[in-house]
Amino acid sequence: MAATSPEGPLVFVGTYTHGASEGIYVFRLDPSSGALERVSVATGIENPTFLAVDAAGRSLYAASTVMECEGRPSGTVSAHRIDADAGRLEFLSRRFSRGTKPCHVVVDRTGRFVLAANYGSGSVCVLPIMEDGRLGEASAFAQHEGSSVHPERQTGPHAHSINLDPQNRYAFAPDLGTDRVMAYRFDARTGGLTPNDSPWAEVAPGSGPRHFDFHPGGRWAYLINEIGNTVTAFAYDAARGALEEIQTVPTLPEGFGGDSACAHVQVSPSGRFLYGSNRGHDSIVIFAIDGGTGRLTYVGHEPTRGEGPRHFSLDAAGRLMLVANGATDSIVAFRVDDRTGRLAPTGSVTQVPSPVCVLILPRPEAGQGAG
Repeated sequence: MAATSPEGPLVFVGTYTHGASEGIYVFRLDPSSGALERVSVATGIENPTFLAVDAAGRSLYAASTVMECEGRPSGTVSAHRIDADAGRLEFLSRRFSRGTKPCHVVVDRTGRFVLAANYGSGSVCVLPIMEDGRLGEASAFAQHEGSSVHPERQTGPHAHSINLDPQNRYAFAPDLGTDRVMAYRFDARTGGLTPNDSPWAEVAPGSGPRHFDFHPGGRWAYLINEIGNTVTAFAYDAARGALEEIQTVPTLPEGFGGDSACAHVQVSPSGRFLYGSNRGHDSIVIFAIDGGTGRLTYVGHEPTRGEGPRHFSLDAAGRLMLVANGATDSIVAFRVDDRTGRLAPTGSVTQVPSPVCVLILPRPEAGQGAG
């Protein structure tokens, strides 16, 4: 592998540490090829799976996906200072997420709060960020209730992610166990979280909502459903924080008969394309987004050159995609055709044990991190 530029963007990889993984891996990216050069690894955190950075690129936050910590039935969220020049993370602090198996975190657009989703116990919380990047005790907490039709996966609530709308006013938490996207009013001054007047949007029974992303224009939002292997498109009323379903489409090709489960969804920075990952079919599905209606048109599937693609990230320009194949311990790079949205492998494959989340450090103007 050719040496990457010391000025290349940093890439962070969250992992499960129950096997060979040591923690959060830090790489330097060569944007021209997608090649990754390992720089360091931050150790000492169990299962630092999902990651997010603040908009300034100064701090990284990691969900520690565990059932208990220090004898308490709770996972944690850890804070780390980013040394961009050295490519290292410095541990700052950790706080309880007030629920089990936290699996997703996001930083609000003011950089003052981290929001976390607890998959195990089906709850969400808000953690304040101190001036030095450390985390304070939770400023808000909400416990989900309910179940749905799947006899094993949906016997209770399982919050799988939490995302903020472009105005930083409303938070949405897809709950795999209840087939609902829970909606909250978010107070960016106090870190408050209260049920919205329209407290949820419901999807078809047995869908299993997982990850969620807004269109850059803010008019639409897209939900990937893990169990149902579908993507649901919503029209978004930003004034009321309300979602209205406009379309649901399959993520698997017609005739596929194997086992598969969706994982991540992301809108391209241009707003022209939508991507979703299929674990089992082991592919990225590609849709074109209609600029007038937000509806999706199928473009194609691209094999991920590995198994179990949990997560992927597009760079800020939308020209490069990194895919984390969790079952085969690899990060695979793809070039994005900005005209058609299709993907082509660059030939760069990086071995990383048990990757869950791959995050390309955005420039300060590029946003808030993984979504």
